Amino acid sequence: MSQTRLELLHDLSDRWTGERALSINKLPVSGSRREYYRITTRDGSFIGVVNEDREENEAFIAFSEHFRSKGLAVPEIYLTDLDNHAYLLEDLGDTTLFEYLIRVRQEDQFSSELTGIYKKVLSELPKFQITAGSDLNYDVCHPRSEFDRQSMQWDLSYFKYYFLKLADIPFNEQRLEDDFNRLIDYLLEQDAGYFLYRDFQSRNIMLKEGNPYFIDYQGGRQGALQYDVASLLFDSKADIPYETRELLLDHYIQVLENYMTVDAEKFRQSYYAFVLIRMMQAMGAYGFRGFYEKKAQFLQSIPYALKDLRWILGNVELPLEIPTLVEVFQNLLTSRRLKRFKAKKGRKSTLTVSISSFSYLHGIPDDPNGHGGGYVFDCRAITNPGRIEEYMGMTGKDKPVIDFLSQKRDVNEFLSNAIALVDLSIENYEERNFSHLMVSFGCTGGQHRSVYCAEKLAEHLRESQPVNVILWHREQD
Repeated sequence: MSQTRLELLHDLSDRWTGERALSINKLPVSGSRREYYRITTRDGSFIGVVNEDREENEAFIAFSEHFRSKGLAVPEIYLTDLDNHAYLLEDLGDTTLFEYLIRVRQEDQFSSELTGIYKKVLSELPKFQITAGSDLNYDVCHPRSEFDRQSMQWDLSYFKYYFLKLADIPFNEQRLEDDFNRLIDYLLEQDAGYFLYRDFQSRNIMLKEGNPYFIDYQGGRQGALQYDVASLLFDSKADIPYETRELLLDHYIQVLENYMTVDAEKFRQSYYAFVLIRMMQAMGAYGFRGFYEKKAQFLQSIPYALKDLRWILGNVELPLEIPTLVEVFQNLLTSRRLKRFKAKKGRKSTLTVSISSFSYLHGIPDDPNGHGGGYVFDCRAITNPGRIEEYMGMTGKDKPVIDFLSQKRDVNEFLSNAIALVDLSIENYEERNFSHLMVSFGCTGGQHRSVYCAEKLAEHLRESQPVNVILWHREQD
């Protein structure tokens, strides 16, 4: 953290609490450019946010105050300093709905407890869309006040240029644009007089004492009800079973009937058109953050998005004719480049990937399987936290070091390229029935960078590949 940011947050903390903060720790970055810090005092903690986009800050603060006035579960804004692009808000903890889902579910099991939490979340959604949306000041929306033609064109161009182009998917640009316009025309025919949360998905829902709290609605605007439901239920990496999605959609429609008259058949018919545009917006994000910015964690969502596309094409009768777009979707499903991104569940492999970290001072690890070694990645080229005093006694498995390295662009790019090479080899090795692949990460002391990279590769493979993973930190173990 720069001294200027530290001084700013200390100043805000002093003004809010009247005392000096005991600690200010930067939280891991996500998909946005906002920076979050946990500020701890003797009486507890709160969150400091620094964001250079003033209009986005103004939208979030105005929405938060309006939602709280309606009794909705959003964080309280404690103090704002918009001239310095910062504000303080309530600390809702670290558990998102997505993290809770991953922790408690088993394979394809989606328990009644999880279903109950999702029902609780969906029961709150109309309070945002209808109750709060009825008298919201849409003039503060950023960057647009409506999910209109321009907004939809931005999302579809995002998908075209950052996913289709970067994934080398062939398409006829004029015919694809014609289908985009047909889809937009259809979506604009739907009732759109409600608050559209915009990014209503499991990572933007916090669980505190078993109850959902809602964050990251600064991109909200006026739009149709179906979009937010699609965002939650087709949140690809959450991988909700399809029969459960249908059950939850039924639940939402039933809740909606407490607020308005609903033509359930018409709602469902248009719902899947909103699912498609939401999925394309999400895939644009996977492409931009993953292919372009080299953030490997976003690429892990691709197989789940493709799985959802395959299900829609096989099970849903779309309410309009978009033949070129459907052809593009089918090309996505058969793309050789995208095949290397594979969802783990339901597949088994006899391939074992042995991952190790090591210090170059003690030499490169031997290959006990007799295959000659495999990949050796030299982490000495990336940012070294071992040179920073507060990290010297830690390793790449400690949270402060993880948070530090995860925010470094050179580290993310290095890891993304390493993971892409390993994924490519796994695909080839499986086709040839090989039994073992060795991957080693080395740095000066075998303590920080190599340990972090080995852990991240192991995490990626366990989430996205069916291989057996063995992880060994030679200098630590």
